This record gives sequence, structure tokens and C-alpha cells, in this order.
Amino acid sequence: MQTPIQIRFTNIDRSEAVETVIRARAERLPKFASGITSCHVYVEDTSHRRKGNRYKVRVEVRVPGAEIAVNNKPGDIHAHDDILVAVRDAFDAMERRLKRRKPNPLAASSGRATPLQGRVAELHAEERFGQIEARDGRLVYFHANSVVNDDFARLGVGDTVELVVQEDESEKGPQASTVRRIGPMKFVDRPD
Repeated sequence: MQTPIQIRFTNIDRSEAVETVIRARAERLPKFASGITSCHVYVEDTSHRRKGNRYKVRVEVRVPGAEIAVNNKPGDIHAHDDILVAVRDAFDAMERRLKRRKPNPLAASSGRATPLQGRVAELHAEERFGQIEARDGRLVYFHANSVVNDDFARLGVGDTVELVVQEDESEKGPQASTVRRIGPMKFVDRPD
């Protein structure tokens, strides 16, 4: 990987044991896809918001030409009461996605290092969704659940964001699986 693995804990104290397991699983990912440039892992304790599935783990991997994100979604409602099971399931899902992925030969030669960015073009707070005008010219739908760290309420039209677009488009067009607010200083306002 070109950049170190980034791990963020939300509503939970940092755990060296959990971080060690995450790092070990992340280091295995290059076996499933070549050219991984970065890996971001978000671990959140959601027990304050809802019942069941106490831990939510999100893994984001960037490869040339694509950004892939998975959330853990257990079949057993109580499976993610154990943080290590939540981590295992999220990385198992990422490994499956990377195995199924077909590499884009044109993207491999582009060397794009900057994540996909855009500006919030529309925001419908009551319905909890919006549209992002991505730097590549696409208009991308996003839902409040896609916004990292529950920042949906803090978003405004014109705000700069990084986004991960789902690989499989919906019938309504491209949809963001992850949206992260960034400061205007991090926004690259020119095409690659």
C-alpha cells in the first residue's frame, strides 16, 4: 500500500488488540487485488443509537480507478455484539469484493492519487438525501446513511466532499456509498 492503514474509532476507546487484528487483516488484502493504494477502517460503537449489532465496521480500499467500500451486515442480529466478529465480517466481505473485481486496464495507467471529490449540489434535509457534483462531471446521489461520522446535518450546498461511488449503478444512476466532508483546502478544483 502506498499510504499507511488508517483506523478510526468512534464512540469507543482505541483498542490495541482490535487495531492489531485490523492491521493484520488489512495487510492480507493485496493478495486479493494488486495496486491497493490505501485502506481506511472505521469502527463505531452504535449501542447508543439502536438495539442489536452493537459494532459497525466499515472498510474502504482504494485501487487504481476504483474506490471500494463495505459495511458489515450480519445475518445473525446479535453477531456484531462482539467487535472482533464485526471486524472479521467486514474484512471477509472486502476480500470477496476484491476477488470479484475486474481490474480496469486504463485506470491502472492513470496513476490517479487523489480520491474522487465533489461539491454538494442539492440537499434535501427532510428526506435525508442529496446530490453531489463530482469532479469527473457526474451527478451522484447520496443518502444520509452514506455520510461518515453522522455529518449529514452539518452538510450544506457547496460543501466539498470526498466520495466513493458504488461499483454497480442503481437504475437512478450513480450512487455514493460513502461521503466524507473535507475542508476546502483539501479540494482539488481541477481535473486530473
